[in-house]
Amino acid sequence: MTEERANELVNKLYENNDLTNEEFDEMLRSTKSDELLYKKADTVRRSLYGKDVYIRGLIEISNYCKNNCFYCGIRRGNKNCERYRLTPEQIFECCKEGYSLGFRTFVLQGGEDAWFTDEILCSLISKIRESFPDCAITLSLGEKEKESYKAFYDSGANRYLLRHETADPEHYRKLHPIELSSENRKRCLFDLKEIGYQVGSGFMVGSPYQTTENLISDLRFLQELQPDMIGIGPYINHSETPFADFQNGSFTVTLRLISILRLMFPYALIPATTALGTIHPRGREMGLCAGANVVMPNLSPKDYRKLYDIYENKICTGEEAAQCIQCLKGRVSSVGYNIVTDIGNVKKH
Repeated sequence: MTEERANELVNKLYENNDLTNEEFDEMLRSTKSDELLYKKADTVRRSLYGKDVYIRGLIEISNYCKNNCFYCGIRRGNKNCERYRLTPEQIFECCKEGYSLGFRTFVLQGGEDAWFTDEILCSLISKIRESFPDCAITLSLGEKEKESYKAFYDSGANRYLLRHETADPEHYRKLHPIELSSENRKRCLFDLKEIGYQVGSGFMVGSPYQTTENLISDLRFLQELQPDMIGIGPYINHSETPFADFQNGSFTVTLRLISILRLMFPYALIPATTALGTIHPRGREMGLCAGANVVMPNLSPKDYRKLYDIYENKICTGEEAAQCIQCLKGRVSSVGYNIVTDIGNVKKH
């Protein structure tokens, strides 16, 4: 692809928020348009969100998981995983500390752990909601029945993150055991939207067996879903999984896709993920420059962070929450943006 053609495609995406499948294929395979792509994405992001970067306080509540996904370090079949589970009291204390540090969104994330019944979760969510009425409560706890999602929502949760991981059913089957399906994952996402949650989805970049066609399917699915939040990150392997010998996903392609997503979904909240920072020392900063506008520092108790090892060599596992936020403020300002104390709602399209 010539540089002229590459720039033509970026300008078309900037103007129309869309391309044909063939045009997306060209763009995803070429580095020629990257600099202009980043620039246009940043222009769009600044037009809606200015220089603001929203922080979400991530609390990893449990690394027990009933699932056996082939790419994940906390999969049920990993016998060498040192398991932990935070108590509701510990989780609440993390929120208290986070609030004092300026966080106005808490993200409760964990494996699909049956110990956390609907009753326990609803009680915890209600307590957080009553104590911090000016905060958003985000859950990232996997696939549930619609009634459970509704109960959490009625208790005070207002956002839910559930990556679809890959929109192509055949590719999904290559990444997951037979009892999990792409159809059920998508059903959950539409249930969440119907209930009234701000919904986040997303996918891994460079996961095993992924093709460019798969990535285009992901973009098309997101157009159908119209999520409020879109989280993507490079696939990073883990030695205790069946995919231990697969290569990590491409950092460059991940950045390219962040920019594409910003141009397709100008309003979206898009994180510069920890995985980006793990795969490249300035990954999160570069993600922000490519169109991302959210970072998710870790509020989990320090002693547990290294145990939530969905992939290996995760950054920031040894820092206190306050250290973590100071470090991030410096990193974010170094590339011309500002961390703000704000609930950080999506600016609706």
